[in-house]
Amino acid sequence: MASCTICLPALMMLVLDLNTVESVWPLPQKLAISEERYPLSPTHFNFYYGEDQASIMKDCSLLDSAFTRYFPLIFPDLTSGKPVMWYLAIVQLVQQEEDGTYFINKTEIEDFPSFQYRGILLDTSRHFLPLKAILNTLDAMAYSKFNVFHWHIVDDPSFPYQSRTFPDLSSKGAYHPMSHIYTQSDVRRVLTHARLRGIRVIPEFDSPGHTQSWGKGQPNLLTPCYKGSSPSGTFGPINPASALSYIFMSQFLKEVTSVFPDPYFHLGGDEVNFSCWQSNPDVRAFMQKMGFGKDYTKLESFYMENIVNITSNLNKTSIVWQDVFDYHERIPKDTILHIWKGLPAQYKAETSRMTKAGHRVLLGAPWYINHIAYGQDWRISYNVQPLNFSGTEEQKKLVIGGEVSMWGEYVDATNLSPRLWPRACAAAERLWSDESQTRSAEAAFPRLQAFRCSLLRRGVRAEPLSPGHCSDEYRGI
Repeated sequence: MASCTICLPALMMLVLDLNTVESVWPLPQKLAISEERYPLSPTHFNFYYGEDQASIMKDCSLLDSAFTRYFPLIFPDLTSGKPVMWYLAIVQLVQQEEDGTYFINKTEIEDFPSFQYRGILLDTSRHFLPLKAILNTLDAMAYSKFNVFHWHIVDDPSFPYQSRTFPDLSSKGAYHPMSHIYTQSDVRRVLTHARLRGIRVIPEFDSPGHTQSWGKGQPNLLTPCYKGSSPSGTFGPINPASALSYIFMSQFLKEVTSVFPDPYFHLGGDEVNFSCWQSNPDVRAFMQKMGFGKDYTKLESFYMENIVNITSNLNKTSIVWQDVFDYHERIPKDTILHIWKGLPAQYKAETSRMTKAGHRVLLGAPWYINHIAYGQDWRISYNVQPLNFSGTEEQKKLVIGGEVSMWGEYVDATNLSPRLWPRACAAAERLWSDESQTRSAEAAFPRLQAFRCSLLRRGVRAEPLSPGHCSDEYRGI
């Protein structure tokens, strides 16, 4: 038996009987592996809180749930529900002989994350993802030590979030008003499932662009586009010149910030097409009144500054896409900037500018893994160096982490899991492990192969990395 100090996400020390670290992913910060090997009996295997934590951790539902959940993952032939420690490398390091017996090696692990924010974005607007697909993704995220689910829940194509305050948003904006929505009960289930796995849920309601689906259920929200002097019958982004827009957004944000408890809230702010605003005579008149001339970036700035202020008054810290910074918008210093575009030289320069301005930064640009390529494209993700940009040590402390994005143009429940796993694991290790120990994709490859087999054993449809086989092939088909 071993006692364990549990403190997430702070430094964790553990001395355990473990096997080789061949399959540990992400790589722990420090390892001391002994050749001492011992048989392990599932019927006698147990973990308990150390004496100094027994009173603190009594009736801790989060850990008690994890103890039960992880037993069949470690001992797949048994489902007695005996408790076992979670989150650390032991789950991957218990090995099974061909005769079915288990064994472990004595190993000392010191582990903690390199970055506090290690996220995955799922897009549930372009294709609706059934609740089970989201919950399964949360499971796989926990196995890889991702700790933030960025839920890009609505966008132009559909509005699946069922609002209590504005029910027409989903009844008219979803692909189907009954089968393709997330009810309040669904959202609570996602939040609970994530919390029990140490995962935060940060929603994104992107505006003023990416809002075509909003307009179907909320009249007078979007900007009417004009062709000459007459309305064309089409609509553009949210109308920033109308007071009604801000009244609606205040009421809507009040609801969704109460539904999602995380202190951070993603407001979007990217890819706003100005052509409709430019065509609308009321918007043009508003531009002149405000002294914006013909610079429509100032109009977007006006809108986003108002939305960020609304969110701040609701006691949330805003996350916005990099466009908001690029348009020189006046936003609070605590606003987190999310970099999503550019080649390495460009996103490194952007990181330098943002951190020099004193903002915290999330790096997403190199991990848009909905883009696929033949072969082992995970190596590109693995070779990313988040802190390799021009800046002081204080600037580099402002890079709080990064995020893998799985946009949904060509992804639904049929291919989500194999497209995401194990390719997302490359970013997981980059954001968790010591970069100085994980610079070689070639050296990492055997561990990733072994971890992919572990994912298969746990029911995750992780695609192959190369020709070969796993002792426990995926059996879900």
